[in-house]
This record gives sequence, C-alpha cells and structure tokens, in this order.
Amino acid sequence: MANWIYNNPVRRGFYPDPSVIRVGDDYYMVNSSFQYFPAIPISHSKDMVHWETIGHAVVDSKYLDLSDIPDSHGIWAPDIEYINGKFYIIATLRLAGDGKRDNNVLRRQLIVSSDKAEGPYSAPSWLEVDDIDPSLFVDIDGTPYMVIAAGAKIIELSKDLTKVVGKLEVAWAGTGERCSEGPHIFYKDGYYYAMVAEGGTGYGHGINVARSRNLRGPYENSPYNPVMRQFDASSPIQRSGHGKLVQSQDGKWWCYYLCGRPNEGKFTTCGRETAFDPVEWTSDGWFKINNGKGPSLENIAPNLAFVEYPENDEDNFDDDELCKDWEFVRNPDYGTLSLKERKGFLRIWTRDGSLAERRAKNTLLKREREHKFEAETAVDFYPSKDGEQAGLTCYYSTTTYIRFSVCYEAGRKLYLVYNKNEGEKIVSIIEDIPDKTVFLKVSVNGQKRSFFYSFDGKDWKKAGEIDNCSFLSDEGVPSERKRHTGTLTGIYANNGGCGSRIPADFDYFNMKY
Repeated sequence: MANWIYNNPVRRGFYPDPSVIRVGDDYYMVNSSFQYFPAIPISHSKDMVHWETIGHAVVDSKYLDLSDIPDSHGIWAPDIEYINGKFYIIATLRLAGDGKRDNNVLRRQLIVSSDKAEGPYSAPSWLEVDDIDPSLFVDIDGTPYMVIAAGAKIIELSKDLTKVVGKLEVAWAGTGERCSEGPHIFYKDGYYYAMVAEGGTGYGHGINVARSRNLRGPYENSPYNPVMRQFDASSPIQRSGHGKLVQSQDGKWWCYYLCGRPNEGKFTTCGRETAFDPVEWTSDGWFKINNGKGPSLENIAPNLAFVEYPENDEDNFDDDELCKDWEFVRNPDYGTLSLKERKGFLRIWTRDGSLAERRAKNTLLKREREHKFEAETAVDFYPSKDGEQAGLTCYYSTTTYIRFSVCYEAGRKLYLVYNKNEGEKIVSIIEDIPDKTVFLKVSVNGQKRSFFYSFDGKDWKKAGEIDNCSFLSDEGVPSERKRHTGTLTGIYANNGGCGSRIPADFDYFNMKY
C-alpha cells in the first residue's frame, strides 16, 4: 500500500470533540451533536482519513428530550469504546440554562451500548455525575471507570457500565490552565497516561499530558506539553485540542483532535472540525503529536488502502428514509414528515413556531463543509395565512440564521430575511410570485451569501445578498457565551404560530462544493 497525502481537517464541518477507536481493520468515530437530533453521529472509516456516517447513538426521542434545550447545550463530548465485544458510547447531557435547575443538576451522563457500531443502541443508562466530557477506561485488572473533567477525575462503574459504584476521585488535576475538559486515560508500557484539553475550546486550545505508575497518581506532567496547540496565528487551522489517541494495525499511533478553520477573520463558520496527525513516542516514554509542530495542513496518510465514500450532497428524496447526514434542530415530529405522500418529494407539514423558537419542528439541515459552495432546493408551497413559510435556511441557532422562503402576506411572496441576534431583518421581498414551483439557491463565498430564485430552475434571478455573515459562526455573537456548533444549511417549513397544517413539498436538496 503506497503512501499518499491527506489534508486536514479530515472530518470537515460541524464534527467537534472527536473520539475514535479501531476494531480490527475498522475505525469508528463519534462527535458532539448538542441540540441536534438524531444525537451523536457515528462515522466509519477504513483508511483513517475518509469517513461516512453509519448511524447515531440515540435515534428515539423518548430516550432524549431536547425540545427545551438551549442552543449549544444538549449532547457534549461523547466517547466510544469497544469492551468485551460490545460498543459503548458515553456523553454529557448539558441541561437547559446557565443557572441551576433540576435539583441543582446542570449535567448528567448517558451511556448506551450495542453489538454493532452502527446500532441500534440500548436505551440510555444515566450516570448522575454533574461534570462534563466523560470517557471510558478499563484498567488492567478489568475494572471499568468513567473519566471526567475537570482534569482527569475517575469513578468506578459497575461491570456492565450502567451504574456508578465508586466515589469520584481526582487522578490528575491537569496543569492548571483554564477550562480543563475532554479527559482520557490509557495504559501503555507500565504507565497510565492522562490527557486533557486545556486553554478553552477557542483560540489557544491545546492538549496536555501527564503519566503515572499508579492510576490514582501522583502524575508527572509531560516535558513536551502542550503536545498539541496552534502557535501560528496565520495558519488556516486554529483552535486545535480535545484529542484522543488510536493505534493503527501496523502499531503506529495517531491522535484525532478538534480544530477550526477561520473564515475571513477569526470566524469559524464551519464550526469545530476533526483533524488528525501522527504520534511519535520518545526514548523516555513520552509522546508528541506531529513532532510538536502543531496541526498539519497536510501529512502522509497511514499505510492503509485509500477508501473513499460518497458525500450524500445530492438528495432527490427518492428513498424510503432520509440519508443519515441530515440533522433536525431538536426532536422532530415525524408525524408531519413524509417521503411517501408524494413520490420523489419530501413533504413537511407546517407546525407551530418559527426558526427563532425552540418549539419549531422539522428544520432539516446538513453541515457546511467548506467556505465556498452552493445549495439549492425546489419547493411546492401555497400558503394562505400570515406566518406560513417554507424554504431554504442557513442556520446557526435560534438567534442567528438566514431564511429564504415562500411566505404569505396579502399574497404569496418570497422573503429573504436574516437574524443577527437582533430579531429578523428583511433584506428583500419578491412580491406576488406565481402559483408554481419555486427554486431557491444560495451561493456562499467566504462571508458573502448571495440568494437566487427561479420558477423553472434555469432562469435565475438575484433576490439579494448579505456581505458579512460572520454572525453565522461560533465567534459571531460575542455576547452569547455558548456557541459551539457551526453553520448548517437546509430546508424547513413552519407556520410562525398561526396554527395551520399545510404541506410543503421539497423536490430535492443539493449542495455543490
């Protein structure tokens, strides 16, 4: 197998907080999903570089209610492990609000299991520990532990990993840098290695490591800390940290970690993504990532056969199920969705709420993978009441989004509207559009987004543009503390609160990179 070159990030778009394992010749990754559903995407790879979504850890809303979860809360920092022939996924559920609630609990930990990496997974078991970013570690004597921030704290679990049976102990407190998170512990050659992400998940993020002969310490800090951090402010890859090590079939070690690509300034529109680099072990038993040089833009791939997967960028809604790359904003209402009502179309019936409200259902999105692309759809939608709307959206959160949609206001019209956390502002209105299919398109080039419409899919007219869309990024609204997701683009239908249930039939949705 010849060596070839890969480019970082390898999982592009909103795929933060990666956890990767190898089982035989297969690699599996999980990432944070926050308020999106199904929860916790599971990806598969053969070559460690190319990935495909194969399932989700939680697909049934009765197991996970995100309906009142604020933006960028919900599912944080999952970990996947393969233990005694079963796959386990553990993650934090960050509850609503920034104040205390639910008996003074802000965070719970869920764990699910399956015989297959893609699932289906069991109903969640809940581990009532009020911290963040759990991972799993099985000691050399077979005792399972949950490792959790801040620093690397450990707590013993039952043999089936569904209950807490021990007390919470600090194994390693970290180096003292701010915002300690994402801890992992692994055992190698007589040492327990603890690695944590520190420095905050924005610019200045990094990974620090320590080791001990005893699981409970004391731990010695690595002389090579931080083993991952971006020190080059001009690099196209920033925010590098929160990682986990994995060993390939040939015995070499690699680290998957999160990163972000700035888009015309310090605005990571695609959110936090997944990169990876080789790990080098030193003669004194420590390790460095990418030889201490920070994240690579390109590197030599593992000595594995190149296996690429389709990106599912074109969806004609001809299948009986939605492809696994779609995400709903919070829990969907499957009763108001259909791929069978009209063959070759996705029908969404309007429901209460608007894009600015948590109660809105059936906003379907795909991750933006690059800073330059086009997205296009076509919709049959015939509103007759104020508030009814359906169309295209570039979506970051309930406070920051763009909608380009067929609406009703004294006639059927086309609205281009944005929300920069200041309420909706109208860019343009196309008056009294004809009663026929409306084709909608957005062209993205850096921070500029241009919007076009057509009634035949050929003769495109410009509806307007927004020159600075930096509000569609993690850093775009500094007054909001929790912005961790990145921008997604897709389709939606709702009634703005007027109570109606009318169909919007989407013929296709394509993203062209």
